[in-house]
Amino acid sequence: MTVAYMEPRQAASDVVYLLGNPTVLQDGQLYLVPEGCKRVLAFVALQRGRVDRRQAAGSLWPDGSDDRASGNLRSALWRLRGAGITVLESDKASVFLREHTTTDLDALCEWADRLISGTAGEEDLHVPNWTTTVAELLPGWYDEWVIFERERIRQRMLHSLEVLSCTLRRAGRYGEAIDAAVDAVAVEPLRESAHRVLAEAHAAEGNFVEARRTYVRYRDIARRELGVEPSAVFRAWIQMCGSTPASRNLA
Repeated sequence: MTVAYMEPRQAASDVVYLLGNPTVLQDGQLYLVPEGCKRVLAFVALQRGRVDRRQAAGSLWPDGSDDRASGNLRSALWRLRGAGITVLESDKASVFLREHTTTDLDALCEWADRLISGTAGEEDLHVPNWTTTVAELLPGWYDEWVIFERERIRQRMLHSLEVLSCTLRRAGRYGEAIDAAVDAVAVEPLRESAHRVLAEAHAAEGNFVEARRTYVRYRDIARRELGVEPSAVFRAWIQMCGSTPASRNLA
């Protein structure tokens, strides 16, 4: 699979990529992270600061003794350096990312924050080159610390994609607005607000039939998967969309 990265707005000397399979861009060269080191690198990178060695070891190897966990941490750090990856530094008390090292999650969150806060510049008004798999934090990992962070990032990404779609729609960039909304729907097919934003983008372009089809798809999914109906707000909007008799009978 070709991995598409969310690049930092300002280039850093080193970047840890956590969306998809963990990799490291270091001194201009891309490194694959050894299997036994991925969890250590990801755990420290997600903390965004110094991590107590005992906390890291206990979180990553909770089932063994403290001595065994500490030994596993030392071994993982040694193997990481042996692979030529030096973005992690440590002392007797803590483990931390080397100075001037950033992550693709930092870039994602900064981009999302600018959109959500209304401070996005023109360079932010584009759909990131993601796939739904790449856009997921550490796919296939089920550690509690990963699951919590994955959901936090996922919600922020969905919110920012919806804001991006609305912003592009208001600017008359309907094709891009639809692309952003389609990405949001692909990430979470049961999210009503994503379907509603997609329908609004179609309607703004004058494609009222596509807007109604979007509503019908969501209505059918919601009934089948959740046993619920679309919200009254969405139903009322689609009934008025295009002001045709057919649209008034959709609910």
